[in-house]
Amino acid sequence: MPNIYDFTVKDLQGNDLTLSKYKDKVVVIVNTASQCGFTPQYKELEEMYQEFKNKGLVILAFPCNQFGSQEPGTEEEIKIFCETHYSISFPMFAKVDVNGNKEAPLFDLLKTKLPGLLGSTAIKWNFTKFLIDRNGVPVKRFSPKDSPRKMISLIDELL
Repeated sequence: MPNIYDFTVKDLQGNDLTLSKYKDKVVVIVNTASQCGFTPQYKELEEMYQEFKNKGLVILAFPCNQFGSQEPGTEEEIKIFCETHYSISFPMFAKVDVNGNKEAPLFDLLKTKLPGLLGSTAIKWNFTKFLIDRNGVPVKRFSPKDSPRKMISLIDELL
């Protein structure tokens, strides 16, 4: 059964990174955008990361421009925006598609394992969050409207 550790992704600098680097961590994977109504969730995500990173939590952000073209910038512009406005210190990756013919294989796995409302596998908008256990197995999907803090009790259990 595949898990997130089977995937290699590109970081913001374009380097390959194998997700097995995060083995034995509780992981939150989120598709993000800098010009979205949900962009302020970066603040809560960073607070959560600071609160739990020493216990084994990591947050992985994947910018995506598929929803309302709300992530038009380059990887460097995204990095500067996130550091300047939200002091983001968790890992961020190169822009990806999360739906369609060019979707990142990682998101295909996440959507297949954790379908959304009414069994739909499509990601509906920016800031859809996936919680992954220490074995790399997707556990729960959270909608863009869900505050990142809504994940805390389950993160506590998984840690």
